Amino acid sequence: MSEVALLQIIGLCVVGTGILILLFIKGMFVRVLGFVAMVLGMFSLIALGVPQMASLPPAIETFDIASVKSPDDLASIGQKIFFSKGQCALCHSIGPSESSRCPDLNGIGAKLAPEFIYESLTQPQAYIYLDFRHGTKPEEYPARMPHIDKDPIGLTKPEIYSVIAFLQKMSGEPISIKVEDIMEEQVTEHEAVKVASILEPRSVNAATAENTVAP
Repeated sequence: MSEVALLQIIGLCVVGTGILILLFIKGMFVRVLGFVAMVLGMFSLIALGVPQMASLPPAIETFDIASVKSPDDLASIGQKIFFSKGQCALCHSIGPSESSRCPDLNGIGAKLAPEFIYESLTQPQAYIYLDFRHGTKPEEYPARMPHIDKDPIGLTKPEIYSVIAFLQKMSGEPISIKVEDIMEEQVTEHEAVKVASILEPRSVNAATAENTVAP
């Protein structure tokens, strides 16, 4: 028996108890309690009758380099990352929105160069904006953009480039990010990880040998 079915049975019991109290009990206070129990039970049954939908976090999209055949494929992957792993849509919108907390990215791909967008994502404090909306001394802009290439988001360079390709496509601009460059970045990252995995045991062994030799 599911949890919802069990709650529905409990609600029916509460409603039935309330009806029995109203039918057979003469005491005013007890009848009021029975009426309240019956109403609450009916509201519970109505609420439990509404279809339940589990609220799950968006699935993390993986960057499959083998599926990238054209700039449009790259922009398609960037769109998935924008709304899932990149968590960009939590603060930004593409188009006017009253709920967005950060600048609208509509047309940003046509206004800014890819290099500037990349720097803004990986080094958000490289350019400090000042808030001149108040009559006092200007303060640093209150919004704080996270470093998109570090934890907890941790996008790789190919993933960041794919997001930039998506922003360019949404702006109606030709996608300037080349698939060949993405592939080179992916290979470079794999080589760096491989080299790190090779060098790390050697450094540990060297440190162990040094500690063993030392008096």
